[in-house]
Parts: sequence; C-alpha cells; structure tokens
Amino acid sequence: MAKGVLTKKKLLGIVEKVASTYEDDKGINHLEGLAIPDQNVIFECLDSLMFILFPGFTDSRPVSHININHVIGDLVYDIFSHLSLEIETAFHYQCKLTNCGSCDCRMVAENAAMHLISKIPEIREILKTDVSAAFEHDPAASSFDEIILSYPGIKAIAMHRLAHELYLTKVPLIPRMINEFAHANTGIDIHPGAQIGKNFFIDHGTGVVIGETTIIGKNVCIYHGVTLGALGASKGQELHGVKRHPTIEDDVVIYPGATIVGGQTTIGKGCTIGGNAMLSESVPPSTLVTITPPELVFIDKRMKNRKKQITKDTPAWTCPAREFCTAEKDAKKKCSYNCQPNKIGKVNSKKIKSKKTKNKVK
Repeated sequence: MAKGVLTKKKLLGIVEKVASTYEDDKGINHLEGLAIPDQNVIFECLDSLMFILFPGFTDSRPVSHININHVIGDLVYDIFSHLSLEIETAFHYQCKLTNCGSCDCRMVAENAAMHLISKIPEIREILKTDVSAAFEHDPAASSFDEIILSYPGIKAIAMHRLAHELYLTKVPLIPRMINEFAHANTGIDIHPGAQIGKNFFIDHGTGVVIGETTIIGKNVCIYHGVTLGALGASKGQELHGVKRHPTIEDDVVIYPGATIVGGQTTIGKGCTIGGNAMLSESVPPSTLVTITPPELVFIDKRMKNRKKQITKDTPAWTCPAREFCTAEKDAKKKCSYNCQPNKIGKVNSKKIKSKKTKNKVK
C-alpha cells in the first residue's frame, strides 16, 4: 500500500476520534449553538478605540489638528455600527439562555455602544492622570511618549477603562473578552468590574491580578506580582454578586508580590504595603506593613567541606589584612593583626590598630 494512502487512512482515523469527542455536551462545544460575538470584530473595534484614546501612537495613520475631526469621526461611526451589532449578539445570547422574551436587544445594544463612545472624553482625561502618575513614580521614564508607547500598565488600564463602561451597562461576554485580550498582551489581569480611580500606576505589571469587586482610590501605585484577590474561592457561584475583593483607599503603594484578599479588607489612605506581604485584614491609614526578613544562609564557596554554613549569627571579621587573616579562616586561631569578631554578623565599626603600620583602619 502506498505511503500516501496509509497517511490518509491514519488522518481519517484521528478525525473520527476527534469528532467523537463532540458527541457529549460538556461545555466546550458550540455546535449549532447560539450566536456569539465575533472576537475579530471586537478586537478591531478595540484597536480603533485605542487609536482615539492615544491618536498618533497606535499606528502610522497620519493625524493632525487639521484632519483630527474627520479621522475620529470616521472611526466613531465605524465603532458604533460594528460594536453595537456585536453587543446585540451578546444580549441575544444571554436572553436565549435566560428565556427572556421582553428585552429589545437592538435598542439596549445601541444604548450600550453609545454610552461607551460618550465616555471617551472622560476616559481620556483620566488616562492623562494615569500617564502623569507613571512619569512621577518611575525615575526610569524619560517622557510621556515613552510611557504611552511602551508601558504595559498604561495599555492594560486603558483597555480596562473601556471594558468597565461596558460592564456597567451589563453587556455580556464582551467586557471579559477585552479584559483577556489585555491580559494576554500585557500580563496584567484586571477584571472589568474593578473600580479604579485616577492617577493609577502599575509599574512593570507582570503577574498583577485585580479582582471583580476590587475598589481602588486615587493616586495608587502597585508593582508587579500584586494580587488583589478573594477569599472563599471554593464556594464558587455561591459568592456571585458578593463583594469578595479588597478596597484600596487613596495614596497607597503596594510593592511586588504582595497579596491582599477579602471583601471586608480595607487598606487605609496613605498606607505602604511591603513586598510579599499577605493580608486578609484591614490596615489603618498611614501604616507601613512589612514582613520579617527571612534568615539568609551563606555558604563559603572556598571551603572544601561545603556543609559548613555561615548564617547571620556567624561572626564576621574586619581585618586590615583580610586576605592573610587566620582568624577568619579558623575561629580557634588568633589573628596576628588583632582583628575582632562581630557576633551579629555585620561589619564591626570599631577601629583596629595594625601592628605593622600602627595606623587606624576601619
């Protein structure tokens, strides 16, 4: 039998096996199902919205004060027509699932699309404060242009502010689609339900998670790896609609790796939360929260017996001739340069007289 025939036979067998997995209804099939929003259309609309928010930054389309009204006008009409159709599809989907027979999906969809477009001026004003906050907090930032072009936090928060407006109008599916598009492109996961004030800055951003019922005030800065999460995840749908995530008041800084959980947890105004802290209780205003530093273990790589470890309690020496110091190599021996051990493991600040030079050496 020819090789090509064998290959075709094997492929047909694989196709039959794959097709057999579609026979059950386990939630990952959408065969002969309800119409759902088109991701490609949604992301094209999102691209146009990002251009309106940051004209001249997102593509090479020429724009100036002379043609700005014309360019933005074309985009707004295009967004409204396409987005309203996708929103209508999302509402149809939800109505059929819930057996709703009274909803005018077309009218509701147009209202939701118009609401989002009408919020663009307000969103742009807030984004100006977000970019400014990034510049103020990050000494590595050289300009606003650099921040808009390259900072993932700005892209994530801009998309979130768009998705949040659709979330407020109860549009199904699409806000989460926008959220996950931002997540995939920036590494920052912000649920569209989260309420976030102005002057918000996410530095670096990778691994940041902000849950649905999170409330964040003004002038808040968070770093990579921060989680604003929920407790009681095992209860699942029982907690739907319940505040599960923390409230962060104004002027708070949260450093990398910190985890703050619980709907009753409030971080007071002006607090600083140190890196890797884990909080499930409220913190009063103007509080610094930090964890106890872990005990470090140092291993002298020069020693043949690597099992001997140097910890923070191991004496450290200051010696004017450390290279020839016998006491540092063997604690039982006395150094001819009269150096002294520091039993807390830090450099001894006492001045030591060298027998050879008689000079004072720190």
